[in-house]
Amino acid sequence: MGDGGASGGLATYMNDQLALSLVWRDIARKAEKKNRGTEVGDALADVATGISEDVETFAGLMERLGLPKSRVKAALGSLAARTARLKLGTPLTDYNDLNRFEDLDFLAIGIDGKKLLWATLRDHAELARGLPDVDFDHLIERAEWQRERIEPFRARAARAALGRGPT
Repeated sequence: MGDGGASGGLATYMNDQLALSLVWRDIARKAEKKNRGTEVGDALADVATGISEDVETFAGLMERLGLPKSRVKAALGSLAARTARLKLGTPLTDYNDLNRFEDLDFLAIGIDGKKLLWATLRDHAELARGLPDVDFDHLIERAEWQRERIEPFRARAARAALGRGPT
């Protein structure tokens, strides 16, 4: 495949990932607000801040690489985040153990995916060679820290939501 194909693939991949990162950022912010003033709220505030920083880092990488940002995909990401907030059969004002668990579980999945993203860009897209000032190892470590930060709360919320009770 020629260079245009590789660049096109990278642009598509990065725009897809940017749209997903906007979803996770919005979910993290919403979950932090719903849990504000609690220990889990403090953890979510840390993670939401980190995810926002990662979104900015990622968007900056796209800009440095000269990759256009898809407004359509970004808008779809924001719409997906809003849609994810609607739960069939759950009053919009209610936030319960299941909602908390789903938010934390969804964030854990996104953070795990972000670790793969940074490693893919470093190793397979070979961006570490083209952008030697970007510390992909640090970005992976930051994702690992975010995941560790929410895991105790995710596990506790799973037990509470799925019937085994909080511990």
